[in-house]
Amino acid sequence: MSKVAIIGSGITGVTTAYALLERGHSVTVLDRQRYAAMETSFANGGQLSASNAEVWNSWGTILKGAKWVLRHDAPLLLNPRPSVHKYSWLAEFIGHIRNYRANTVATTKLAIEARRHLFAIAEKEGIDFDLERRGILHIYRDKAGYEAASRVNDLLREGGLDRRGVTPEEMRQIEPTIHGSYYGGFFTPSDSTGDIHKFTRGLADACVRRGARFIFEADVTGIAHSGHNITVLWRGPDRASPEESLQVDAVVVCAGVASRHFATMLGDRLNIYPVKGYSISVHLEDTRSQAAAPTVSLLDDQTKIVTSRLGRDRLRVAGTAEFNGENRDIRAGRIKPLVAWTQELFPDVSTAHVVPWAGLRPMTPSLMPRIGTGSRPGVFYNTGHGHLGWTLSAATAQMVADAVHAKVASNHAEYAA
Repeated sequence: MSKVAIIGSGITGVTTAYALLERGHSVTVLDRQRYAAMETSFANGGQLSASNAEVWNSWGTILKGAKWVLRHDAPLLLNPRPSVHKYSWLAEFIGHIRNYRANTVATTKLAIEARRHLFAIAEKEGIDFDLERRGILHIYRDKAGYEAASRVNDLLREGGLDRRGVTPEEMRQIEPTIHGSYYGGFFTPSDSTGDIHKFTRGLADACVRRGARFIFEADVTGIAHSGHNITVLWRGPDRASPEESLQVDAVVVCAGVASRHFATMLGDRLNIYPVKGYSISVHLEDTRSQAAAPTVSLLDDQTKIVTSRLGRDRLRVAGTAEFNGENRDIRAGRIKPLVAWTQELFPDVSTAHVVPWAGLRPMTPSLMPRIGTGSRPGVFYNTGHGHLGWTLSAATAQMVADAVHAKVASNHAEYAA
């Protein structure tokens, strides 16, 4: 039985731990937080959305970002303050525009595969995470937006997704609570929603039952190589405490935006930028609000806002992309549009009790996750999923677990020879 360390206990780290346990490995997960799923996997938009697989690398995204640069409430906001990391990332982002089509199709296929794994895990382990399998409805307010979506739809269908256009009348049949005037929509019946935090915590518990060890409040300070062995060093929450160590056969970096730091430590270049997203959890505390809130998940193309119904008494509303470094501040000016949008589309929903949140999406310039080996023996990555970590993680975990399993097996065969 080989020993594997995983750095990070968000959705990618915990699904990776589970996949490795199923292959018979001994797994230790280290995280700087006190519990699993306390950073980007805490309160995202909730969508398990193959229909949102389009990568952002297009001249249309660049033009929209330029148009919105002076709007503080814009869906995409870029802090113009000079930063070598930010502008080098943007330059690489532009360079990947040529891969837009291929990456969108590939992401669609990966999202569909991930769905199968995630549902199977939840059923096998009995994880309740407020799953709603009612589909996702994309809504468009004008002809231009709808026609652009039609072109994207061709790529999604090429990737194997069943997503169909619907009229405004059909939109209201799918989700009767919605208010406003719309040109049309696209509906993906196979998409779903759920609470990423509840799922990740539930799966972490399942991993513990299967023998995994979780070390929380662990600040990983170093990763040292010696032949085929790797030593992971960390300190506890008391910085004056002595450094502790763990010797393993392989290490998998699943640390979100911190993955770039660990990659540098390991001699690899991993260009991940933290793209901040915001959400609000609207607590539906009266029967009127519960009846007036949507049960079908929505994505409003114009505002880039999404919704997920999480059980009877919560509505998650999320959106925005903010390029502002590792800034985790929850800004009132970015929360206000989410509340206003909720009041506009669902006027009978009370917004008296709203809990705001902000998290940092780990994005690569291509918007494709980094999965597989590093430059040093026994080093692997499963990170950089951007806005689709919840959607893709169950599949990428299988991919990296296969890679670890194959590499460790070859090392053991080499030693035996």
